[in-house]
Parts: sequence; structure tokens; C-alpha cells
Amino acid sequence: MATDIKQFRTSVRARIWQTFAQSGVNLSSIPKADLESLVDQVTDNVLLEVDALLGERQDMPEVLINRAETGEGEEEKILWQGRPFLSIFEYYTISTERLRIVHGFLGKDHENIELVRVNDLDWDHGIFERALGIGDILVHSVDQTEPTVVLRNVTDPAKVFEILRAAMLDARKKHHIIYEQAL
Repeated sequence: MATDIKQFRTSVRARIWQTFAQSGVNLSSIPKADLESLVDQVTDNVLLEVDALLGERQDMPEVLINRAETGEGEEEKILWQGRPFLSIFEYYTISTERLRIVHGFLGKDHENIELVRVNDLDWDHGIFERALGIGDILVHSVDQTEPTVVLRNVTDPAKVFEILRAAMLDARKKHHIIYEQAL
């Protein structure tokens, strides 16, 4: 969650301040505002580096289902895959047909949302998330049990939002589905 990242950021920031204090380097000549800015920049870059070390998931196939082999039409292709910032236990995949969310390390929970069932999409990011280039994408669907799913802390949320939006519109067009709003 965003709170976990904020807590982790606070912890990393405190560790950097502690390292400065224990280093014995005289920092008194540097204005406090400049030191604050330096620590913030180092903290954000450390978080970005840790996220890069966690890496992207590499074991996903490029094609989820090859429907052409079964005579059911074209294959389902992966359009984007990623994970929440600083997460190694959750993965997202956007394909030409669905949004797939996988949670867990040893045991895996799989959640699939067919793109034709998506009503609306939104995305947002606060000032802290903007600094790291992450944000949340809200997927509103006709699913009765979980009508809104949040893709948390996605890197470059505007780009991922547009990929998901285009895939949703293409799926609707392909299956001849039109949503009309009630007045």
C-alpha cells in the first residue's frame, strides 16, 4: 500500500540522516534547507534503485492463450505487465482480453477481470507518488463482489492507464459491447 511505501521512505530517510550524523563529517556550513533537499533526493533515488533491483517479472509468456490453434480466433497477447513499486509478491498483466492480478509468494491468488466488463477507469497520484513517478489506477467493473480494483503504485501510471483504456475499448469493439449511461 501507499502507506507501506511512505513508512519505508521515512525509514530510509531516517537511516540517511543517521548515517550523516555518524559519519563525523561537519555539515554545519550547509544550510538546513539544502541538507533536507539532499536527503530527500538521496532517499528517492535509493527507493528507485531498490525497485530496479527487485526487477520486472520475467517468467510471463508473450501470449497467454493462442486461440488460433483451437479455432476460436486470434491469440490473446500481453500488452503490458508490471508490479507495484517495491513489491515482489504482486504482479499485473494487461492483455488484449483481460486484466490479470496475481498476489502471493508461495501460494498464488489469481484475479481476472475481463476487459469487456470494465465500466470506467481512473488514475491518481499524490505529490509523494509524483516524485517517484508512480500512481494508482482504479478499475471500475460490473463485478458484483469487487466492483473496484486498484492497481497500486504503478510506475508511469498515465502510460499504463492509456494502455488499459485502449485495450478496454478494443475489447468492447471486438465483442460489439456498448455501454449506455442512464440519465
